Amino acid sequence: MDWCQVDAESQVPESVDSAKDVLSILSTVSANHKVETLATTLSQLRRWMGSDLAEVEAGLAAIEHRDTPVHDSARHLLSQKGKRLRPLCVALAARVGSGFGATARELAIAVELVHSATLLHDDVIDLGDKRRGVDTARVIYGNAGSIYAGDWLLVDALRRIQRVGIPGLLDKSLSVLHEILEAEALQLANRGNVRGTVADYFRIVEGKTASLFRWALFAGGCAGGVSADHCLLLESYGRNLGVAFQVIDDVLDLAGNPEVVGKSLFADLHEGKMTYPLLLAIERAPTLGEELAAACEQDALCLDPRLEQHLTAVLWEKGVVEECISLARLRSAEAIAALAPLPSSRARSALEQVALALVHREK
Repeated sequence: MDWCQVDAESQVPESVDSAKDVLSILSTVSANHKVETLATTLSQLRRWMGSDLAEVEAGLAAIEHRDTPVHDSARHLLSQKGKRLRPLCVALAARVGSGFGATARELAIAVELVHSATLLHDDVIDLGDKRRGVDTARVIYGNAGSIYAGDWLLVDALRRIQRVGIPGLLDKSLSVLHEILEAEALQLANRGNVRGTVADYFRIVEGKTASLFRWALFAGGCAGGVSADHCLLLESYGRNLGVAFQVIDDVLDLAGNPEVVGKSLFADLHEGKMTYPLLLAIERAPTLGEELAAACEQDALCLDPRLEQHLTAVLWEKGVVEECISLARLRSAEAIAALAPLPSSRARSALEQVALALVHREK
């Protein structure tokens, strides 16, 4: 497989037909720019990096397991294989340098364990019943099992990071965990607050999502012996990648196809989370904000069909979906631009393609 160099300037947003659903728009934009879908890109990468990613999967499968609700909860989630984007980022960053070795493998496992830990915690906080199409660990093994499983995976991840012995990396990992917790605290404080700010939204995204992508790229670069300056460039790529990823995720939550996305629409709103597309919609239709504020004042947020229809109409008629996609494409272009000083390589080209494909993902 040959990874072509990508021109970041090709990511200037184009006009889109608001009569289409968001998945159609993403597919059309992807075709116009000859961008592979995320599923296709990941499939190609797995063929190229088969042994690297197989080692990560083997490591995750070998996580210590005992017959307790805690261990069963952790195993339940880890066995539901996701995209493994963060381990992929570690592997590609390592390949920018000397390649994927034992150290990069441990760090790739560690970042997936941290990500899985946050999911186990989130499902309890959000009362999530489904993840990746199956019952969540908390449904099967209870809330306590899910919470402790997340804690256990975090400790396992930190021990792996400590064992590889890269100077300063454990401290950086602890700083990232602090960022995640700070972002979670801000999101919790803003739940149900339709007067939340876009600045707060991006603080949450930078802390909850982008920070772990950032760490994955930095850690992978360190494992591959990449220079300190180039590791910082990889970190910048990861930050922009994470923001683009989350913006598209939030758009799909409001305007995606539930059958493709794999969950019901408005899930974040039902949890009181004020995402970027929602904040834009409220800004452009003040009456919508008033209706949502009234709904959020109820003990259990319940959106009636009329309110859902109003929100959907605003998302399309006021250009919210298009603006969010444009922003994600801009952050994707900024991620690609951050890589420009790196030497040309197959790994760098693959990272560029991942940045493009993430914007065009459908779930």
